[in-house]
Amino acid sequence: MKALMVFESMFGNTEKVAGAVAHGLQHEGVDTGLVEVRSAPAKLASDLDLLVVGGPTHAFSMSRAATRADAVRQGAAPERATVGLREWLDQVELEAGHLPAFAAFDTRVTKVRWLPQAAGPSAGRAGRHRGLRLVARPVGFLVDDLKGPLLDEEVERATEWGRTLAAVLAERAALTTPGTSS
Repeated sequence: MKALMVFESMFGNTEKVAGAVAHGLQHEGVDTGLVEVRSAPAKLASDLDLLVVGGPTHAFSMSRAATRADAVRQGAAPERATVGLREWLDQVELEAGHLPAFAAFDTRVTKVRWLPQAAGPSAGRAGRHRGLRLVARPVGFLVDDLKGPLLDEEVERATEWGRTLAAVLAERAALTTPGTSS
């Protein structure tokens, strides 16, 4: 099984979560690529089984050029503001005959643990709009403040979520593989 983790990170916290999710997938035997959104492929591989995306919550959604520019004004590296998940999800080429399973997460500050909207659910809707099928509910991971750090337990929780995604992927594969029984 093959997975691709595409992340957007302004201060490094979402990148740490993405790495932990990828580690959880790999621990369960899923060949997982980890790529920052600026380097993400323009076309998804035809043998991809799972696409996972993650990004920071900006103004109750995925980032936009203006919110990324604001993050740069607050200390984020300017090169991290060039492209976000929103743009990549809108433009990535999907193979019509093969759409991978899909999952999304976000990072958000602890001051607003529950948000009426957040980047993960927004990414989930964007993926569904492109024909991708969510295999797990979007998850939010908590950072202590705008620049972080992540709360202590969040890396472990992200690794476990990656392992859970791997189990869902294995279950899906078992259901679609000829000669297997459920």
